[in-house]
Order: sequence, then C-alpha cells, then structure tokens
Amino acid sequence: MDRGPRHRCASRSQAPRRLLRRAPHQHPRRRRLAPDAAHTDVVPLPSPLTLPPVPDGQPPAVDIQTDRVSVVVQDRPVIALTTWLSNALAETATQGRALQLVTPPTSRLTLPTRAALAFGPHRWVVQHPETGHYDGLRGARLHWNDAAFTEGSGPDGTPRVAAPFTAPAGAPTPEGERQLAFSLRTVHVATADLVLGAVLEAAWQHLTGAPPTGWGTAEPVNLPWSKRELTELARTRAQKGLPTFLIALGTPEQPAIATTQIVPTPAGIEEHTTLALGYGPDDAVPLETLPELTKHLTARHNLTAVLATLRPARRDLTATPHAENPPTVLSPQSAPCSAADAASQQ
Repeated sequence: MDRGPRHRCASRSQAPRRLLRRAPHQHPRRRRLAPDAAHTDVVPLPSPLTLPPVPDGQPPAVDIQTDRVSVVVQDRPVIALTTWLSNALAETATQGRALQLVTPPTSRLTLPTRAALAFGPHRWVVQHPETGHYDGLRGARLHWNDAAFTEGSGPDGTPRVAAPFTAPAGAPTPEGERQLAFSLRTVHVATADLVLGAVLEAAWQHLTGAPPTGWGTAEPVNLPWSKRELTELARTRAQKGLPTFLIALGTPEQPAIATTQIVPTPAGIEEHTTLALGYGPDDAVPLETLPELTKHLTARHNLTAVLATLRPARRDLTATPHAENPPTVLSPQSAPCSAADAASQQ
C-alpha cells in the first residue's frame, strides 16, 4: 500500500511551510505499522511540495529528511518513547543525522522521550502559533536554515530565548506538586551469575514500598518486572558489544519511572539509572530515608555515584515546553547542598 507523501528536502534553503492538515486516509501503511503512534492532524511540508520521497528504508515515523536531520511531526498530548520513535532515533544516529521532533506547544514528553532528546544533536522543536519555532527543552528560538531547525543568535552572539518558553502563564506547575529524582551509577564485575537491575529495584522498593511493576525497551512498558529477563537481554547484547536501554514503570498511586543504560566496559558492566518519582501537595517526600538508602546501595549494590534532586514539577512526571523550576540538590544525608558539594561527595 502507498506510504503517502513523505518528503526529502532537496535544497538546504527550503523551509517547511506552515503546519498543514493531513487527510486521515493518506497513510494506511503507516497506521498499520504503528497504530498507537499514527500522526494525527498536522504535518509540516517543505516547499515546493514536489520533492523526492523519503527512501523506503527509513522508519515510518520520519516525515521529512535532509542531509542533516530527520524530522518527525506529532500532534499528540503526550509523546512517549514508543518503539517506532526509538527506532527512528537509532536509525538517524546510524546515518549521522539528528532527529528533530516537531510538536505544538500543548504537547508534553514522557521522561524517556525527554532523556532521548536532551543530549546529543537531537532536538524538540515546538511550533508556537504566534511566535514561531523554539527549542522545547532549552528555549532557544529556532529557524529553518541549512536544512535543519537551528538556533538564532542575538547581537551578542548568544541564543535568543523564545517568550513562550519563559512565560509564567505558559504551563505552571500544579500547586504543591514535586519531583524527586535520582541519578545512580553502579559498576559490576562481569561474572556468570551477575544479576542486573538490583540497584533500581532496591531504590524503588525503599522509596515506594514495592518493586517496579514492569519493564521494557520502549513505551508503553508491557513486561512484568523481572531482573532475570532484563539481565538475559543485556548479556545477549553485551556479547555483541552493544549497550542496553530499558524503561521501568510503577503504579498510578505512586507515579515513578526510570531509565537505565547498561554498558559493557573494560572495567566491568556499568548501570546508569535515572529514577524519578512524582508527589502531590499532600504527599510526604521521604527525604529522611535517603541516608539509609545511600548506605544500602553502596554496601550491597556496588553504587559508585549518586545524585538526588527535588524540585517543583508535575506529579505525572511529564515535561512541558517551558522553563523548568531549578532543582534543589540533596546530599546523601538529604540536606540541601550545592552541586559542587554533591559532586565532591560522589
């Protein structure tokens, strides 16, 4: 079946036109491949419209492709790191391109999607109906130049920040909601009986009273939590010299989500975990338990580095395209300290 008019930009100077409505019948094959992530109402098309199609080998998520970037357009309330988006990120990285995700300002990102776009060449491009495009994570105003969305600089050479990014009324954090976040690093000797995921399970159990409910390599998470199964996956990939990325999820009663990167290195097997928990106005944040947690993870799970932060943010753990509240860095003793002090304690 016809995939519909996905386009490759033929010229570096060609800019995407305004968001145009796409007929619901145009991409039957794309809907069949990824029904939970099908595009909805709008998609930017380059000008002119008669451009060579995106090659068939590309992921069905890609709407526009240039020599520099692959552009993916989504008009969904929440953008999750689905299998098709994860595959698109991996494919663009293999090709030496960056992925640029274009959304309206009403969209939010899950923690895994935010993490995937926060580092490296990838970018969250927000199209505001009044002020144009800007970076949803950094706030810089963007324009289409040299076959990609790029930052515009002011007279002093620094990026110009878009007004909607810092507008107080843009997307205020619901009153009293907070996020507690941990960055954990462990290093294990690669042995035949090594079981991975234990540090994440121990931290989750300590903070919520229960282990994670599920895990997977993309969203939605659909596998019951199992350290044995994720270890088998990581071991298989490590034998090929490949890292393993996984996502863990909790219950709606206590919002929690984590991402873990498992990397084989000459020193052993490293686990890099980010765990975030959401709290409402009436929820108690268990700061007094952090010293005990740190001691336990260090003594039992080969913890080599930990950083904990607390900040006003959405309880549902999604990110909006607006400036975030600065976090308070917590020391292992759970008392606020500077980032430099926390780094020295790691």
